[in-house]
Amino acid sequence: MATATTTTEPIDVRENIIAVGQRIFAAKGFSAVGLNEVLSAAGVPKGSFYHYFGSKDGFGEAILDSYFEGYLADLDETLATPGLDSAQRLMKYWEIWQETQSFFDCQGKCLAVKLGAEVADMSEVMRASLNRGTAGIIERLAGAVEAGVADGSLAIQGDARDMAESLYQLWLGASLMVKIVRNRQPFEAAMTTTRHLLQLEI
Repeated sequence: MATATTTTEPIDVRENIIAVGQRIFAAKGFSAVGLNEVLSAAGVPKGSFYHYFGSKDGFGEAILDSYFEGYLADLDETLATPGLDSAQRLMKYWEIWQETQSFFDCQGKCLAVKLGAEVADMSEVMRASLNRGTAGIIERLAGAVEAGVADGSLAIQGDARDMAESLYQLWLGASLMVKIVRNRQPFEAAMTTTRHLLQLEI
């Protein structure tokens, strides 16, 4: 039993710091948060932080990598929902997006939207993490669009990957506008445009 505890404890400490950092950064942004705030909330000393992360940028990269790992796992689950055709699975994804990417407290689930514009010009390692993560999302959406064309549940003009990229960019923009106008109308417009692009009934 002692061996198991020794093996898992460092992972638990590291994951706890990441989870706390993710929530705080999603609420306040990256630049506005000092490491002391994160470490105080996580209940760990600064020495423990530098044991796991070499710098704040490295910490940000680890947070984004962890965020996208969970995000992509959830997306895979959504796009494999039983009893739905491919178009319905895609539309379910956008419905979940509206629930998690709004201007309300997103509990760390809107990290890419929150940090994307802020850190892309500040940190190359964080920009690269964002690039990897969003590429993974687009790749999965492209697969879902291809599956929808194949099963006849949707139709598109052009390439599936181009469509997936356009849809993802549409929803990123809608998320930014939702935060600016403080209502959900941009999401409603994005949903209408999405249905039009996928040639679904409005």
